[in-house]
Amino acid sequence: MTSSFALGSVVLLSFVLFWWWGRSDKKKEQVATRIAEDIKAMGDVVATSLSPRIDPAICIGSGACVSACPEKGVIALVRGQAELINPLGCIGHGACANACPVQAIQLVYGTKKRGVELPVVDEHFETNRRGVYIAGELGGMGLIRNAVVQGREAMEHIIAGGADGPRRGTNDAFDVIVVGAGPAGISATLRAMQEGLRALLIDREGFGGTILHYPRAKVVMTGVLELPMFGKVPGRQLSKEQLVGLWQEVRTKYAPPLVTGELVTRLEPRIDGMWGVVTDRGVRHAANVILALGGRGSPQKLGVPGEERSKVAYRLLEPEEFAGRHVLVVGGGNSAVESALALADSGRCASVAISYRRSEFARCRAENRRRIDGLVAQRRVRVYFGTELGGIGERDVALRSGDGFTGTIANDAVIVQIGGTAPAKLLGSLGIALTTKYGER
Repeated sequence: MTSSFALGSVVLLSFVLFWWWGRSDKKKEQVATRIAEDIKAMGDVVATSLSPRIDPAICIGSGACVSACPEKGVIALVRGQAELINPLGCIGHGACANACPVQAIQLVYGTKKRGVELPVVDEHFETNRRGVYIAGELGGMGLIRNAVVQGREAMEHIIAGGADGPRRGTNDAFDVIVVGAGPAGISATLRAMQEGLRALLIDREGFGGTILHYPRAKVVMTGVLELPMFGKVPGRQLSKEQLVGLWQEVRTKYAPPLVTGELVTRLEPRIDGMWGVVTDRGVRHAANVILALGGRGSPQKLGVPGEERSKVAYRLLEPEEFAGRHVLVVGGGNSAVESALALADSGRCASVAISYRRSEFARCRAENRRRIDGLVAQRRVRVYFGTELGGIGERDVALRSGDGFTGTIANDAVIVQIGGTAPAKLLGSLGIALTTKYGER
């Protein structure tokens, strides 16, 4: 009797566990399917960096890739096989491909239908323009540690020089100008300082790059990170706050030669082989230039009166900056809606509003739509559909609709998020060769 009871208990427990496991898997698959359908509804979406291509003929559905992905929600098991459900969330870690036990995953750029335009660089990250290098996300490789390595290796080649020897600045020219103070730019500049080169780091915003725009507490780096001069960074996983703290420590300790608030618009070759780096505030010269701009591109402007006012921004850094202010977000994509959500969640703004030229949030994820709809229903966010900005005043903004109506609302700050100029266009204007990858490794 005892043996039969024990056996029956084991069988029953096994059945319950199997039922619970199957039910849990079914729920996960339902969530994954909703996410995939939501992303597809946004149109032809493709990752801007390396992303996984999964061969269904080889995939055995082990789930190892799903567990390995640090971003979560990028790959999921659907009907027993791995599927890329959210290309927008992938930043090219490559952990999924390494974890796959049957090599069913390859890391590729773009898809067969929609390509990704990338600059052509050699093994030293030098472009077809002699002395001009590209490092980091601008070259199609995501991940902070990749950017750090590329920035350092590009500078190593500048230090060593090519067949004709090292290129060095003459007269008023720097040995190297680094454009972009993100991970690649910081790494390159530190290595130049370490070697004693005359270097300058230029960024239109601040020291740290796009990390400054990430949500709080987001895990932004996994793996080992080693910076020139600084050495190995403690820990294998860093949040946004920890990485910002690291950049502050580096800046305080080494005082890299930094100029902020300038946007590089073009490069001009000089007769003597030097490069003129032209910004919206002037021109400087260098023998070498490293473009470490990231992949965000230049923000698109509204082109309305008053846009030059200091209260207009094109990115949301921290919601706390807008405490007690009437804030208007312009745009209806994920970035705009997420900015409005962050501002409303902070609970510190006098008011939060969105102006969007369409009649609904057409290119916004379902979860963001659900949350913004809830805040609108609670009157914590106001949405002005079918409107565009007609002008930006000191304490208000003018909104106009398609039927000719124009009105004003109280306003202390405007955040414009209507897209931007693709970095590839800038590179093309500089004479840098580009290539388009269609699902290529």
